[in-house]
Amino acid sequence: VLIAPAFGLVSLACQLMAAKLELFSVKGLISAIQGIGFVGCLVWAHHMFVIGMDGDSRAYFSVATMVIAIPTGMKVFSWLMSLYGMVIFMNNIPVVYLWCMCFVFLFTVG
Repeated sequence: VLIAPAFGLVSLACQLMAAKLELFSVKGLISAIQGIGFVGCLVWAHHMFVIGMDGDSRAYFSVATMVIAIPTGMKVFSWLMSLYGMVIFMNNIPVVYLWCMCFVFLFTVG
């Protein structure tokens, strides 16, 4: 829930820097955000320690963690392809571009 505003900022920044009318279709954006929100509500406990749980519970949390990655991956790859397609002059890299790339890197690693 706390990361959702940053998703919006990165989406807007990528759209503006790439000079696109739409970053991805409205339907894709809405379905990705709804998917992230809905699955996030279902798997709020996927960060819990699973030590001491039985095998079925551990399997549920493992699968739920993987399922939440699908809509998130849609957004991340859309951001990366939009940033990849923009023209950058090596002596004038926008700060917003660096912020977006660092956000995507830290979000992916974290």
